[in-house]
Amino acid sequence: MASKRGMDSQVVLKMIKHSQEEGAGGTDLVQGVLLGMVVENRLEITNCFPFPKHTEDEDFDQVSVQYQIEMMRNLRHVNVDHLHVGWYQSSYFGAFINRALLDSQFNYQHSIEESVVLIYDPLRTTQGFLSLKAYRLTPEMMKFYKESDFTPENMAKHGINFETILEEIPIVLRNSHLVNALLCELTEKTKKDQKFSALDLGTSSMLEKNLRQLMECVDEVAVDTNKYLNYQRNNFRQQQTKQQYILKREQENLQRKQRGEPPLPEEDLNKLFKPLPTPQRLDCTLVAGQMDSYCKQICEFASQSLAKLFMAETLHTDQTN
Repeated sequence: MASKRGMDSQVVLKMIKHSQEEGAGGTDLVQGVLLGMVVENRLEITNCFPFPKHTEDEDFDQVSVQYQIEMMRNLRHVNVDHLHVGWYQSSYFGAFINRALLDSQFNYQHSIEESVVLIYDPLRTTQGFLSLKAYRLTPEMMKFYKESDFTPENMAKHGINFETILEEIPIVLRNSHLVNALLCELTEKTKKDQKFSALDLGTSSMLEKNLRQLMECVDEVAVDTNKYLNYQRNNFRQQQTKQQYILKREQENLQRKQRGEPPLPEEDLNKLFKPLPTPQRLDCTLVAGQMDSYCKQICEFASQSLAKLFMAETLHTDQTN
């Protein structure tokens, strides 16, 4: 299994272009296929192409599969890496932890062990932070998801929580020597007054939106927690009623035995007291994982904003003096 991801810079540029052209400026979700090869313990991502557009009347799965097969066949004919090694998806404020992503990534890893999903956040990238991360489902999550039993007991059995669902894989971007030379030349030509663009303090809107998303997740967890507490209360009451019924029958059988009468016929208690359906806990766990992601982003933006404020204050003081 590949432990690192090496990626050509042209793959990043293609994803950015795809998001800008077909993602309504980055607000709509876009997806595509990753191509490359496995070299020793590294997964080399060398190319990508987007999923095709489709109408509501079309079967997206069928159209997508046919399109991917045709694209990989054409790439093979022109001697371009055509091995399927994963997929990519854009993400609005990093809100990517959901059942749809788990379903897709599980199918990819089940078919191709080295598969990875790249998450690209175009809105955060516009703030000057290239947001690109690679994820895989953990081995524990693969075993758990394969059983399709999302009860609390099975989650505890496999040790599943929001920290053990996905594992982040480090990404190494590679440029050709010509591209590196071009970047060095552009750096030399950069005007001095543009070197302070990294001190842009316009991050309050991002912090506000991340906090709003976090508040929505907290509300979802609170609602789900109330549902689970109601289930526990109802289950406790049912168990009490069941024990009282069993005790009553034992007393009646004891009295019948003393009178020389046969005991009461056996009854299926599961029919009298139908077990309450156990609430699924996976969705709540995913929301907790999304909350963890929002908290990390908020901490990162806040720490960067504070550092920028101190640097801007120092520059302003030097210019004043």
